[in-house]
Amino acid sequence: MLGFVERTVTQVGTTMVTIAREVGGIVVMTAQVLRALVPPSPASLDGRELVKNLHKMGNRSVPIVALTAFFAGALMLVQSAPFVEKLQAHALAGWASGYAVLREIGPILIALMFSGRVGANNTAELGTMTVTEQLDGLRALAIDPVRYLIVPRVVAMMVMLVALTVIGDLVSLVGAAVVGKALLGIEPATFYHSVVDNLKPGDFLHGVYKSIAFGGAIAITSCYFGVTVKGGAVGVGKAVNAAVVAAAVSVMLLDFFMTYWLG
Repeated sequence: MLGFVERTVTQVGTTMVTIAREVGGIVVMTAQVLRALVPPSPASLDGRELVKNLHKMGNRSVPIVALTAFFAGALMLVQSAPFVEKLQAHALAGWASGYAVLREIGPILIALMFSGRVGANNTAELGTMTVTEQLDGLRALAIDPVRYLIVPRVVAMMVMLVALTVIGDLVSLVGAAVVGKALLGIEPATFYHSVVDNLKPGDFLHGVYKSIAFGGAIAITSCYFGVTVKGGAVGVGKAVNAAVVAAAVSVMLLDFFMTYWLG
């Protein structure tokens, strides 16, 4: 019995130390990125690297985000359809779907999709560069890897996640309108006025603020686990897994606190 308790305490202690070390490393990397960006200057980030990452992380993610968002909006309407039909509240169907999509479902779902596609790929790229000593080569040439590689990726992820969230919100509302017409016979004009008359700009901005925070969290965690890889190819695989898990946990924690603070 004593041995079991000792092993349990040791395992819990080891896990807590590991979590504290990873959180501390992420905080340090966040400080390094902020130091490189504030105050802004032409030397803050590499322009060509930024443009390349904007295209790779944003443009190539539009199809999967649009497809996911369309069915997410449709699902919101399907879930509310029985209550709308029972109460004959067709004029509120757009508001119900739009409120859920703009404030919660859109930002969270798109952020998780973004993390799985872009964040994991970013960790794998940086991890491969780390184990092949390319980052050490940059340092040998007096090139700061944070300014050259990490800062452009962080900025690109934050900007493109906001853009993808806006696109996803629009596609989600279209999906809800299409399903509303097919299932309940709600005219698109009725759905449109339900959204416009009952939702406020603050509902839309609520999701935008969240997407900014989610983009930063996904970017920092994916970069951190990418540049701290150890153990060759096996280590890269473990780093990708850890980055996706850390990003998902960060998104859910940020969502809770931002919902509480923003109201």
